[in-house]
Amino acid sequence: METCYSQPKFNATSYDTMATIIVTLQAFAGMWINAFIVCVLCITWVKKKSFNSNEKILLFLGCSRFWYLCITWVYTIFSIIYPWCFYVHPIPQIFVAIQSFLNCSNLWVSACLCVFYCIKIANFRHNFFIYLKVRIDRMVPWLLLASVLLSLIICILVFDLTNEVRGNILNSTTPGNFWELSVKTDDHLFATFFISGFGFATAFLTVICSALLLLFSLWRHKRKMQTKSAKNLSVDAHMKAMKSILSFSFIYSINFMCLVLTLIYSTKKENPVLFLILVFQYVFPVVHSLTLIFSNPKLEKTLLKILSCVKCKVCMR
Repeated sequence: METCYSQPKFNATSYDTMATIIVTLQAFAGMWINAFIVCVLCITWVKKKSFNSNEKILLFLGCSRFWYLCITWVYTIFSIIYPWCFYVHPIPQIFVAIQSFLNCSNLWVSACLCVFYCIKIANFRHNFFIYLKVRIDRMVPWLLLASVLLSLIICILVFDLTNEVRGNILNSTTPGNFWELSVKTDDHLFATFFISGFGFATAFLTVICSALLLLFSLWRHKRKMQTKSAKNLSVDAHMKAMKSILSFSFIYSINFMCLVLTLIYSTKKENPVLFLILVFQYVFPVVHSLTLIFSNPKLEKTLLKILSCVKCKVCMR
């Protein structure tokens, strides 16, 4: 049986060292932030014995992002320090499949959160929209389940495609098989890129459409309030929610571009452009989770309380 022991010692290059430091800092910052969200929501659930729909989505999103960053960090560290371990079957297939599952879960649950905010906050008189507004709380568990099932399907397809490509490479023992191997590999890569790209594009369009609908609704609501002498207190809350979802849409757009560029440059090894794209891509779970914390009064208050306690202890020393 193949093992990753008794291998040559690791010789770190400057590129490897820089990549390890940057990925480690990003991963641990993101894991701490998302672990904070999960802990606060779990403590709230223990006290109140209930979860609202928003908290369910945030809890699921925090868990998926925590494990996504954790697996990504482990994968990156092992691929740099112990690259020979990825020749052991089925380590690379499992890593890629789990990473695909968590990444898709992250994207789709983020899209669900955006749709939830849009339906809850926007005000349209269409019958279908009114139906969604009334039923959205009951639909949230099904939306989360659909996100998991869709991510699981993509995970299985990616595992199967990765495993088949590896099998084709191991079975090509004669020079006459190289052309056939190249064609099969290109077909599998195209299938993988098509599936991944379709999932990324669908989630991105969902987020953009939700953000545009919410923007239009809040803009129309603001115009109505300007014609009245009395100030509506809900306008400030609506504007805060609009800024939050617009900032998320901007961050999500950058993340979508990074995902597309990752598919383009993924066949090139040790490419500085690919590394820079991955850095921006892994920033997304960190920055968006921070945005969610500061747009949620409960999470923001708890975080500021923790930071003030830490500051006091540091000053006392």
